Amino acid sequence: MEEDDVTIREQNFHSQVREYIICFLLFAVLYIVSYFIITRYKRKSDDHEDEDAVVNRISLYLCTFTLAVSGGAVSLLPFSIISNEILLSFPQNYYIQWLNGSLIHGLWNLVSLFSNLCLFVLMPFAYFFLESEGFAGSKKGIKARILETFVMLFLLALLILGIVWVASALIDNDVASMESLYDLWEFYLPYLYSCISLMGGLLLLMCTPVGLSRMFTVMGQLLVKPTILEDLDEQIYCIHLQEETLQRRLNGSSTHAYTRGSFAHQLNKELDNIRNQRNKLERRKKASGWEKNLLYPIVMLILLTGTTISVLLVALNILYLLVDETAMPKGSTDRAIGNTSLSTFGVAQAVLEIVLIFYLMVSSVVGFYSLRVFEGLTPRKDDTTMTTIIGCCVSILVLSSALPVMSRTLGITRFDLLGDFGRFNWLGNFYIVLSYNLLFAVVTTLCLVRKFTSAVREELLKALGLDKLQLSNSPTDPESGKLSANGHQKTL
Repeated sequence: MEEDDVTIREQNFHSQVREYIICFLLFAVLYIVSYFIITRYKRKSDDHEDEDAVVNRISLYLCTFTLAVSGGAVSLLPFSIISNEILLSFPQNYYIQWLNGSLIHGLWNLVSLFSNLCLFVLMPFAYFFLESEGFAGSKKGIKARILETFVMLFLLALLILGIVWVASALIDNDVASMESLYDLWEFYLPYLYSCISLMGGLLLLMCTPVGLSRMFTVMGQLLVKPTILEDLDEQIYCIHLQEETLQRRLNGSSTHAYTRGSFAHQLNKELDNIRNQRNKLERRKKASGWEKNLLYPIVMLILLTGTTISVLLVALNILYLLVDETAMPKGSTDRAIGNTSLSTFGVAQAVLEIVLIFYLMVSSVVGFYSLRVFEGLTPRKDDTTMTTIIGCCVSILVLSSALPVMSRTLGITRFDLLGDFGRFNWLGNFYIVLSYNLLFAVVTTLCLVRKFTSAVREELLKALGLDKLQLSNSPTDPESGKLSANGHQKTL
């Protein structure tokens, strides 16, 4: 009997060690990828080792950790779905015994814990540490900056806890809720994270439909469009003439002192825009036939198909919500996995769900940076400040943490939310879930209709040459022969 107990304890010990090693390896891969992504966009600094360099390095490591956690949050639901299908297909396979329910639940709990840690501790610390200089009258240095940072964090925590306390007291005024107001760990943090998740869900609701329509423009810029009723040689010739005109004006302006400064800077900017247009036209001319006539339509068709399937799944989920209460998103405490398939069509539907989840995440990021409110957070290669990187990491963390909840709420997948992700209070509200689905379907449809109608109108005008008529009707500049921002010469 004692030997059996020892054997069970040994098995549990080895299982725990194996899960820790797997979690560490997965996080190490995400951390390395995140580090290369951030260093690609981070502004290059001098090699001189000083106080600011140390602060920037610490902030860089914290941002890398946060971005790695965001990657883990994005991969949670796809990894769980594919793991469930693998265990269902190969239940007795010896080489996949490490893939079990305990590991999946552990990953969900770790991502939830680290998301709270990054959102409420690490990222505020990185921002305040980066902006701190030490209190007035104190000795300057790293210790003074750390002290100021901790004081700011303490004041921020008091402010947030006070806001949550007042809000919860106003919303729930029963006896049980009033008693729970003094429970920090079991009430404050879950309630606060539930509010952050709701904000992330609303942010996804605002960004994803915009991103789904914006994806067509982004892919159109990366790929070569087919040449239909267009004379590329004529366009390249006109661009060359405009470039030579601007170059002569720039050379002439350098000899006059009163034309230097802002005017020369504007000419240089217009010249760069024209050269970019010329490079794009030359790339379109040199592109092969299959790239122009086959690859571009296939990619556009794939994007259209993915968007259409997403909207159809949301419409079906709305019907399920109206007739079946089991369609409501909920959390699961069952640690067993691989017992039943949550996909009607098996592995094929599971793969489709995974593709749609990643597609929605990419679209939400594209839509986030397409909104005018968040244009200032757009990262630029080798020219992004640490403050902007912190803002980007926080935004991506909020979006990625809300992605599993949004995917389950919209009915993209039937996989129940695990860990603390299924404990959000607003998930049990039928009207919030139904309104969320209706808004997503309606806003996405409207964005796509507006996108395609405007795109078709622009392409028809360009193909028929009517876009030049609009250009000729534009107001003229007081200076003779001055070019507009898009590089075309305005009518005198």
